[in-house]
Amino acid sequence: MADEKCEVKPEDEDLGKVLGKIVHYYSKLGVGIIELADTIKVNDKIKIKGHVTNIDQIVDSIQINHEDVEEAKKADVIGIKVSDHVREGDKVYAVK
Repeated sequence: MADEKCEVKPEDEDLGKVLGKIVHYYSKLGVGIIELADTIKVNDKIKIKGHVTNIDQIVDSIQINHEDVEEAKKADVIGIKVSDHVREGDKVYAVK
């Protein structure tokens, strides 16, 4: 029987540090909601990767509870504008 746990696959290790995961997407606003596992700042380069998602972008703005912030930390739930459709479960990576 196949193991159904979500694990980091060897091919994911090359993508960089995991910053968090997408927990919701507002298609009309083009906003992804991210549950953070690490710190993120405005102007950081990120990659959002999933089964069909593969987006590279710079974080233009971050919101927590509809308030603009320059930085968010581990365990925060944030909203960012995304350049394309993202899906729940997509992982967010830091890009150097």
